[in-house]
Amino acid sequence: MTDDNVSAGSTMEVDDRLSHLEQRVQLQEDELQLLKAELADALRRLGYCEELTQPGAGAGGRRPTVAPPTKMRQLLQALPSKPLTLSNGYVQQKRMGGYPSSPSSPKKEVSLSIKRKSMSTERLSTARREMVSDSRSRTTSSSSSACGRSSKECAVNAEDGYVRMFLRGRPVTMHMPDQKRDSYSLDHKGALPAHKLKLQWVYGYRGRDCRSNLYLLPTGEIVYFNASVVVLYNVEEQQQRHYLGHNDDVKCLGIHPDMVTIATGQVAGTSKDGKLLPPHVRVWDSVSLNTLHVIGMGVFDRAVTCVAFSKSNGGAHLCAVDDANDHVLSVWNWQKEKQLADVKCSNDSVLAAAFHPMDANLIVTCGKSHLNLWTMDGNTLTKRQGLFEKNEKPKYVLCVAFAENGDTITGDSSGNIFVWAKGGNRISQVVARAHEGGIFSLCVLKDGTLVSGGGKDRRMVLWDHDYNKQSEMEVPEAFGPVRAVTEGKQGELLVGTTKNTVLTGSFPETLNPIVQGHTDELWGLDIHPSMEQFVTCGQDKQVHLWDTNSHQPLWSKTIEDPGRCAGFHPSGAVLAVGTMTGRWLVLDADTRDLVFMHTDGNEIISNIKYSPDGNFLAVGSHDNFVYIYAVMENGKKYSRVGKCTGHSSFVTHLDWSVDSQYIVTNSGDYEILFWEASSGKHVTSMDLVRNVEWATSTCVLGFSVFGVWPDGADGTDINAVCKSHDSSLLASADDFGKVHLFSNPCSQPRAPSHTYGGHSSHVTNVAFLHDDSHLISTGGKDTSILQWVVA
Repeated sequence: MTDDNVSAGSTMEVDDRLSHLEQRVQLQEDELQLLKAELADALRRLGYCEELTQPGAGAGGRRPTVAPPTKMRQLLQALPSKPLTLSNGYVQQKRMGGYPSSPSSPKKEVSLSIKRKSMSTERLSTARREMVSDSRSRTTSSSSSACGRSSKECAVNAEDGYVRMFLRGRPVTMHMPDQKRDSYSLDHKGALPAHKLKLQWVYGYRGRDCRSNLYLLPTGEIVYFNASVVVLYNVEEQQQRHYLGHNDDVKCLGIHPDMVTIATGQVAGTSKDGKLLPPHVRVWDSVSLNTLHVIGMGVFDRAVTCVAFSKSNGGAHLCAVDDANDHVLSVWNWQKEKQLADVKCSNDSVLAAAFHPMDANLIVTCGKSHLNLWTMDGNTLTKRQGLFEKNEKPKYVLCVAFAENGDTITGDSSGNIFVWAKGGNRISQVVARAHEGGIFSLCVLKDGTLVSGGGKDRRMVLWDHDYNKQSEMEVPEAFGPVRAVTEGKQGELLVGTTKNTVLTGSFPETLNPIVQGHTDELWGLDIHPSMEQFVTCGQDKQVHLWDTNSHQPLWSKTIEDPGRCAGFHPSGAVLAVGTMTGRWLVLDADTRDLVFMHTDGNEIISNIKYSPDGNFLAVGSHDNFVYIYAVMENGKKYSRVGKCTGHSSFVTHLDWSVDSQYIVTNSGDYEILFWEASSGKHVTSMDLVRNVEWATSTCVLGFSVFGVWPDGADGTDINAVCKSHDSSLLASADDFGKVHLFSNPCSQPRAPSHTYGGHSSHVTNVAFLHDDSHLISTGGKDTSILQWVVA
């Protein structure tokens, strides 16, 4: 939220309307993308014919290993590559990580890839490409097996040594090494990898749009959530445990009076095959991590945003508020999974719901312009509205707590603290302008004093029993406004912030971070070549260098533009960061100082990678080009030596050969192209590159990785792949919140894999640590980083 005085309530109605506009824009973009690709094919064929008629054409009619003629290249460069966007920048194509997900559906239902082509155009495209690809074949010896829905096929051509698969009807031709030509068969079944993954650490905390989600348990662990994982973190022992029962974003958390049983509510999700996964509440044991009850399947709408146990009757009841238009408040006997009562709570957003600690039949809710007291009688809930009387009615009542004597305490968007007499709906005491801007959290400590946490002013204030100010301190600006406050060990406070940080400290001392994370869409990831470190960068303009043992940033740096990709120099001395604006920069890996900065075009730098020998840097852009730079002085100086021209769509991935002589690239229209690194020339003879050994496998299209694509895949369903350094494993990041682990190479259709959840949005990147002991994965809209043990 840009305005600290505004709640993080539902935005579903806006999202629904924007989704409709996105789909309309998508259809237009798909047609343009298709036409652009078809034109590029036609120009290439013309260029090919021109070259064959020129003296010195390759023997046997084979294409010479030169780039298209100048006229053809000029026409290709003139093709539009700028994506269609709405004026507010809301529509971002799948090339940028898909649509911004609504609170109820982190999986993008709609992708702005080439999905909605008409069948006639699709067949024409397929036929044309097959004609060009097969023009050199005298005879074709092929076998095929199903590799996708609607009778689309995977085919192997042993004569010319390639496998062709289809993604949404578009053919993708992948050339195999010579040693595979005679022995390869599509009928061979791939094997599951010998290793598995185990989630070890979740970086980050969801404070940007959730509240009341940070508590201390008797075990000494603090409990909070991020993505679809509920984290139980023992700070002293530096250990995390994880509850993994949810299949999509967790949005709320409640603790039973026994301090062992926990309830968590989630959003509606979408399964891999497009089926709706309903929002619900899960009640589970924080010691065993066993699920005890699942509540509300098919009852809640969109998301469960508030959940709380009753206090005075032993925690027998559970209340929940869903994200429907009417924000229905429901009460449950959670042990019997039986709904006792429900009522339409408010047309406006509801930000908090809690049982009164002394009355099991009284529930207090607050939100936009209201404080309501609900009395349950049988299966009926009756409402009394809080009366502000002579006091100015706030735009939002942001939080609620209860004093030792049963008074209700609220904090609002105007910075006021109101005290409501026990069980009543009238204000008995006012602390006016307790904060500048909104009060996002209130916490009554064990000694009966009150702590309030501010949004705009980022202040933490301690109040005595009579609401007189005793002490205050300020959250550092880098960590953001206060979102949640709870009492920790030995009088310490635990503070969650809107910048997804958890801090600990006590009055009047400094607050220190114990959990940090990104706050916006996250794509950039790379591994230190020799140390147990990795770097991430996101659209929040933050670059973090993480230590995998302490799980803390070694340093953080704010850059001028949203980050998109990152890459370490082989020496580890510097790292390059590509941004969403065409600018890329080089940072000193030890000091985080800026070493070099340059701009290539004005579109997204989607990939940036040093050559294995450290002498070159390849910069892949959404302007369809790859820029190649000579690297000097151990990464301190750069000089452009080439520009790879030939893609008809934006560059998505690239890999270097082991000898640093060649580059292979993927693009948004599913092309696989090869280049001479020293000059940037397009290599058109597959015989030159089919046996090349590649230093990395991050291209999602290629013979050694095509088995990661699922049945009926859209060409954007896999966002990233990475092979282990010992080349035995291949990990993939998909668009459905899953990380997959395959055996490498992965050259059989629909290869078997181990599949892991935890992310709740599209998984954007994966990378193995230098010693293959761990795998790191990043989430897009969930902004999370997960660290997996390879076991």
